[in-house]
Amino acid sequence: MLTEEDFKIYLKRAANYCVYQERTHREVRQRLAEWQVFGDDAELLIGELISERFISEERYAKAFAGGKFRVKHWGRIKIKYELKGKGISDYNIKTGMKEISDEDYAQKIHYLIERKLKEVRLEEKGIRNLKIAKFLISKGYESDIIWDEIRAMI
Repeated sequence: MLTEEDFKIYLKRAANYCVYQERTHREVRQRLAEWQVFGDDAELLIGELISERFISEERYAKAFAGGKFRVKHWGRIKIKYELKGKGISDYNIKTGMKEISDEDYAQKIHYLIERKLKEVRLEEKGIRNLKIAKFLISKGYESDIIWDEIRAMI
């Protein structure tokens, strides 16, 4: 059991850890374990961080989904899969996915197809289209949307 003074020290350390970037409950719990804080003490610290709004999995899901889409050009499938792997609830995943509008999503697919088309333009049409589709599928985009867009563009 942590003393009140130790609790305040770990709370400040954990708050600084959370201020640096958005964190999940799991990430904070792992960091506390690295600091040798376990069980009820860790849960009390996490509860305090949540109440002081240092941790918000909804905010994390929104930042993660929006960032990975805009910066890494990930599709919805890959983003959902990664959030699930981080222990984010389905509700928060759905909330995070609202950061990606359908219009932006379609524009991103169009942009990625054009970018990949420049790399594989000398290929035979069927092979070229397959390479483009594989590329976008690996980024986490839905195959039916990809093929519809490829057919419309090429």
